[in-house]
Amino acid sequence: MAKCEICNKTVNYGNQLSITRSHISKRTSRTFKPNVRSVKAVVDGQTKRINVCTKCLRSGKVKKA
Repeated sequence: MAKCEICNKTVNYGNQLSITRSHISKRTSRTFKPNVRSVKAVVDGQTKRINVCTKCLRSGKVKKA
């Protein structure tokens, strides 16, 4: 399962809307998955491989090894 180990961002669920002739005709369920990368990072002074979303990588919440 896609999950960020820093911010605990997980899969969200919603509706996929089919728009025809300027109104919504059908709704089907879909999943929104976070953009998770496996990176080597320094955790408690040790180098570990963790799953991190790209938002945490860009914001500097993760110290890469």
